[in-house]
Amino acid sequence: MSERAAPFFCPYCGDEDLRPNEEGHGAWECAACNRAFTLKFLGLLARGVQRNDGGGEQI
Repeated sequence: MSERAAPFFCPYCGDEDLRPNEEGHGAWECAACNRAFTLKFLGLLARGVQRNDGGGEQI
């Protein structure tokens, strides 16, 4: 796993022109809409991922 996970698009305008911000870890700025935002990993869910379909498709 990389030390810093980069977002693929801006959560406000959807543009892909993002750059790391000088504010610190997880801070990004969008050149298209001129907004700055931070991303934070909160953790894993205790229950994990559960499937509702009963398994894969039969061959």
